Amino acid sequence: MLNNEPVTLSRAALEEEVALSRVRRQALFEAIDDGFCIIEFIDGPHGPLSDYVHVEANSGYERHTGIRGVVGKRLREIEPDHADTWLQVYGEVLRTGQTVRFEQEFVAAGRYIEVSATRVGPEEMRQVSVLFRDVTVRKKTEIALRENVQRVQLAMGAGAIIGTWIWDVKADQFSVDEGFASAFGFDPEKGRSGLSLEDVIETVHPDDRAGLAAAIKDALGRGGAYAHQYRTRRRDGLYYWLEANGRVELAADGSPSQFPGVLIDVEGRRAVEAERDRAIAELRALNETLEQRVDERTAALLNAEEALRQSQKMEAVGQLTGGLAHDFNNILAGIGGSLELMKIRLAQGRIGDIDRHVNGAQAAVKRAAALTQRLLAFSRRQTLDPRPSNLNQIVSGMHDLIGRSVGPAISVETVAAGGLWSAFVDVGQLENSLLNLCINARDAMPDGGKLTIETANRWMDDRAAMQRGLQAGQYLSLCVSDTGTGMSPDVVARAFDPFFTTKPTGQGTGLGLSMVYGFAGQSGGTARIYSELGRGTMVCIYLPRYVGEEGTEEPVLREDPSPTASGLKTILVVDDEPLVRMVAVEVLQDLGYHVLEAEDGASAVKVMGAHPEIDLLITDVGLPNGMNGRQLADAVRVQRPELPVLFITGYAENAVLNHGHLERGMQVLTKPFAAEALGRRVGELVGGER
Repeated sequence: MLNNEPVTLSRAALEEEVALSRVRRQALFEAIDDGFCIIEFIDGPHGPLSDYVHVEANSGYERHTGIRGVVGKRLREIEPDHADTWLQVYGEVLRTGQTVRFEQEFVAAGRYIEVSATRVGPEEMRQVSVLFRDVTVRKKTEIALRENVQRVQLAMGAGAIIGTWIWDVKADQFSVDEGFASAFGFDPEKGRSGLSLEDVIETVHPDDRAGLAAAIKDALGRGGAYAHQYRTRRRDGLYYWLEANGRVELAADGSPSQFPGVLIDVEGRRAVEAERDRAIAELRALNETLEQRVDERTAALLNAEEALRQSQKMEAVGQLTGGLAHDFNNILAGIGGSLELMKIRLAQGRIGDIDRHVNGAQAAVKRAAALTQRLLAFSRRQTLDPRPSNLNQIVSGMHDLIGRSVGPAISVETVAAGGLWSAFVDVGQLENSLLNLCINARDAMPDGGKLTIETANRWMDDRAAMQRGLQAGQYLSLCVSDTGTGMSPDVVARAFDPFFTTKPTGQGTGLGLSMVYGFAGQSGGTARIYSELGRGTMVCIYLPRYVGEEGTEEPVLREDPSPTASGLKTILVVDDEPLVRMVAVEVLQDLGYHVLEAEDGASAVKVMGAHPEIDLLITDVGLPNGMNGRQLADAVRVQRPELPVLFITGYAENAVLNHGHLERGMQVLTKPFAAEALGRRVGELVGGER
């Protein structure tokens, strides 16, 4: 009995059949070398169908695209920067149902891939299958061929191709044209009968054979484009340059099969290059020679400049020593003559004439001291006693003195700046500098004129400060201008040199302006001259602004008589010069003081230890045997911090004296000094009756 009812598979058998189908399909996917995947469009944050997910992929997908573990990943997860482009391409396939093919370079895999996309089922399934086929070899071949064609076209356009060849690498047989045979010096018949690589290389210049063999070996090993230049011997026996351009084609197993190419005549180009290289070599040699000539010329100029500087220095030294010799010889003649006359008058018993000769000698000593101070001021070695000062008050206090000094024919006007800053300056030296400038202005106006003294605050930027040789910052200026004859640029350039003067002989020492210049520099500023012939002169002193309380002390220049000792005071005098020490001791003894003496710092320390009653230390700054006067004072003040100290110095050991910043109870007296000056300073320090 036949059963016509349809056979119904059990659920288990059906699931087994489906699983088997999936295994077969997956085996089929893996059996093909091409990459394969199925994508399914999904709705995303950017809207409907704005993303897709990879639902299936074979192992070839990773090989071809370089993307690993793609199943289950969304497009925007693995390609966020190019997602819209891929959605547009595959979305068109989903909508139209038409297959799309295109080529795409996958950089991560290093391959060129031909992509084929086809819709799976109806549009409602939202699925597209994509096949990836590797076309890297073909693509690179096409690119290389295009490059080679372009190169050949360029060469043909230039009319430079002289021959062609095709080399069957495996058979080692060259097929060449007549131009190739001619370029290598072969008989055309031999070229047609077949040449080997050995035959070709035999005609190459011996110096070029190793390079050619290496270039051919490299091209055969990697395949692709080839280009090399070398020389070949032609039938006339001479060697000529050519360039071989070709391409090695590889068989399926990667071995070289065919090697076609063309020959390009580069003899002319090489000649041009050789000429260029020769010209470059000559130019390089010329440059080297030029550098040598420049170095020699520079050295000669430097030597000449050094010789000129040395000459100018010797001229300046000669001018300085000449001026010193002239002035000091005059002073020494006056002192020596006065002493000689005193000796004669004492022998004659003419005591009444002694005072005149003593006064003459003392006047000469004062001139010598003033000359020394001016030289020290120029060299910035004078002893300064700076203090916070108001320039307006100093100028106002000197107005009458300046008026008397310049005479009635010259009107004096002062222009005082309001809100003028303070300066930290030696008042006495500033007064001397101002008086010097006013007297110079007077001498420049023999027929009368106008003299103007002006103060001002100055903000100097980098440029303005650099023009004056200063650091940028805040300064005060004290300027003296006149309506006199003016100076030429040459005179302005030398006006600050010591002993340089345009005045007639005997009417100027040439040290006034040099003293002003040195004083300004030692005070942290500078001096400048602004002048034109026939239009007058202005000389400005620039001083740094002092930020602090303004000083109220009066100028130290006084003519008061020496005080006498009030009670018996004990003084220690320390000086390594016996004559100076003797004079100081006797002057102080005559004033009623008890005086002890020492010749250096070590002996002075012993005396101080033995005589605690000492009320004042008077010491030279420059002492021998390893301890100067400042070090002695500091050592003594460790035990007696309130002990007054009077420093005596022949010139400014400013660093020793802390650049004028002396402690309370310390003063400075400059050699040579008068007995009255010494007595006055001692009285100020230890107390005395006037």
